[in-house]
Amino acid sequence: MAKRFVTIRNGALALLLILACGPVASGARASDFTFVLPITAGQLPANMRIIRVKQNDTVKLQWSADRRIVLHLHGYDIEKTVTPGSPAEMTFTARLSGRFPVEVHGQGHEKTLVYIEVLPN
Repeated sequence: MAKRFVTIRNGALALLLILACGPVASGARASDFTFVLPITAGQLPANMRIIRVKQNDTVKLQWSADRRIVLHLHGYDIEKTVTPGSPAEMTFTARLSGRFPVEVHGQGHEKTLVYIEVLPN
């Protein structure tokens, strides 16, 4: 059986490769993000109340507080207690896309401190 070879000019070959590898070549990579989140009087600064990351990113939330506070990240079911002088950390891989609140628990009501928005890839 004879083998056949097709000759393609450079421009056509480049276009063919781009079309064949399009989505794979763009390769969205997961990243690592650390957010330092100081809680004062039960609140975060206004510019820290929404955190946006992409799906599959590794997210590290480093909490400090001026009083004892219990935090719960909904959707990922992570709970941490933060006390003055003893920072706490929440680390997770953002596998789920959506909007997830971090709420204060155990003070008679739940109050949202920040939303973690995980954008799909």
